[in-house]
Amino acid sequence: MAHEIKGNKGAKMIRTPILIINLKTYASGTGKNAETLVEICEKTASGRTIIVAAQAADIHRAAKKAKKTSVFAQHIDAAEQGRNTGFVTAESVIEAGANGTIINHAEHKIPLMLVQKAVERARQNKLITVVCAATAKEAAEIAKACSPDYIAIEPPELISGKIGVSTAKPEIITDTIKAVHKVRKTPVICGAGVSSREDVKAAIRLGAKGVIVANFVMSAKDKKKAISELVEGLG
Repeated sequence: MAHEIKGNKGAKMIRTPILIINLKTYASGTGKNAETLVEICEKTASGRTIIVAAQAADIHRAAKKAKKTSVFAQHIDAAEQGRNTGFVTAESVIEAGANGTIINHAEHKIPLMLVQKAVERARQNKLITVVCAATAKEAAEIAKACSPDYIAIEPPELISGKIGVSTAKPEIITDTIKAVHKVRKTPVICGAGVSSREDVKAAIRLGAKGVIVANFVMSAKDKKKAISELVEGLG
């Protein structure tokens, strides 16, 4: 049975398995290009769950194009609304149209204490949380500390590589699932180097509830073809 989580009021249900496309700060996913990518996702979803993680400045324009696609923030801070300059609040990304957020990505690591606070701020505002971990041990610590909606295991050394985690290090997926599920039944997704339908299929077979990708899609000349291939792997 698919795992389902509902985000903020009026937002879509998130049903697994999921494909998260992290636009990072690629030029091919910035501004108008973020809108274009969401439009491509709308045409290629085929009933599967696709989530686009956009830069904070692009969430609003991406969300305007999203009907079947969900839009996540790439990060939120633990800061509350008020006298805080330069922070990304949960309330601001919701107002922009986000349904969830990534926290603690390998390229934006924060201390566990701030992960806890960011997850709590997200929970208070009904934002779905995907918290990233580099190891099975870190994933279990995160699950115990703050119980996010999803944990994403991403070995940093494989990020943006040409070999997917499900091929290069399948044991890290199974070890993470075991470690996390000893603490809580938090669903685990995986990422780092995912670049084919076979990578996605292998991840699902290993027990992952989805994948998170960036480079394969963002560097592809034919983004529709790249996204379609990954969607096919979801089954």
